[in-house]
Amino acid sequence: MAQIEIRLPKMGESVTEATITNWLKNIGDTVELDEPLVEVATDKVDNELPSEAGGILIKQFFEKDQVAQVGDVIALISTDGNASIAEPEKDSNIAAEAAVSDNNNSIQAIPAVINESSDSIDRNGPSGKFYSPLVRNIAEKEGVSMSQLESINGTGQSGRVTKKDILEFIQNKPVSSIESTNKTEAKDTLTSVPVAIPSDASQGNGFMSHIKGPVVIANPGDEIIEMDRMRKLIADHMVMSVHVAPHVTSYVEADVTNIVNWRNKVKGEFTKREGENITFTPIIIEAIVKAIKDFPMINVSVSGTTIIKRKDINIGMATALPSGNLIVPVIKNADRMNLIGLTKSVNQLANNARNNKLKPEDIQGGTFTVTNVGSFGNVMGTPIINQPQVAIMALGAIRKVPAVIETPNGDFIGIRQKMYLSHSYDHRVVDGSLGGQFVRRVADYLEQFDPNREL
Repeated sequence: MAQIEIRLPKMGESVTEATITNWLKNIGDTVELDEPLVEVATDKVDNELPSEAGGILIKQFFEKDQVAQVGDVIALISTDGNASIAEPEKDSNIAAEAAVSDNNNSIQAIPAVINESSDSIDRNGPSGKFYSPLVRNIAEKEGVSMSQLESINGTGQSGRVTKKDILEFIQNKPVSSIESTNKTEAKDTLTSVPVAIPSDASQGNGFMSHIKGPVVIANPGDEIIEMDRMRKLIADHMVMSVHVAPHVTSYVEADVTNIVNWRNKVKGEFTKREGENITFTPIIIEAIVKAIKDFPMINVSVSGTTIIKRKDINIGMATALPSGNLIVPVIKNADRMNLIGLTKSVNQLANNARNNKLKPEDIQGGTFTVTNVGSFGNVMGTPIINQPQVAIMALGAIRKVPAVIETPNGDFIGIRQKMYLSHSYDHRVVDGSLGGQFVRRVADYLEQFDPNREL
């Protein structure tokens, strides 16, 4: 019997796992080549995966809400008509749960180190209950004894203790009652990184579940709103970023009067000729790309004590979704585009984001991010770095303000169009001089914009 293994494909340079959210075909169903087979959710986007072969679905290795690693076999398809139907494996998530996630994933926490050969925590407890390598590893690192493991009411299949169960046990257990085997503690939560924090980015329970926040009691009449999956991921990513990178923000005010006047002059012609609007965003991105060429050490990432200097300039632009959540589509090779190309890319990515049509590759590979806080009427902001990048720029609202105008015949007060640029950067590798010079250079390019520029 010919059987084809369907594996979880690579869905982006930093995506290492995905959650099975829905099987579109049941065991025994006929599947056509390229027909949608399963819905998966990564830490970036939700996506349908097409079948790589036609035939009969005979086995599913992962059930709904289980996490699979890139490269895992998730299904078997028989290509002949006499297929024997297999039941889904009950403990298939054990391997997926034990797999270590790539710490280059920009939205995951620091992965746990899995130790298959445990001296203190056996694979099976006295009651016969199975404990996965990941659960045993967490128990060892956090000083949870076998007797305490046995007391946890597991929510997994057959009462199995899951990662969520043991993390909740550790979080709710008084510190004095846990028999700690690891006495090394971080002295400063702002500069230390936990030694063995398991990754659970697919559920949004990474750094957020380990950095303790206040316990808040709801008052009568308060509404309790559970975070959706994307909001959990965003929250986890933000906590991770400020935990890992010391943030510094520099501000510059830029005179964009020439840009405003030029856009007002050409926008009608541009819309008529190109079939879409030109906004200020691509003009500002063009200036940012020029400044990155002048200061390439802004276009880097940090891996441990190694600095990775990026060859490509890929600009991410934070975009608000109708749900209120945030996503960051990426303009690839922005330095190779002219203003018209940047405008079309900005408009297309923004529209696809709002209509939930982004592909996984559309949100991968960013090297610098721009967020437009001015669209909400904000004058400036202090954005959080989008890891693993080292810098992000917030664009404030463009406002008419009185300004001193210098002329050969003397100074006078006039009305100018101005905006604030807020540049947050990772002080581990970007010092104040570099971060400040960079944002000043962006402002210089904006202020030097040619008001007679041809489209």
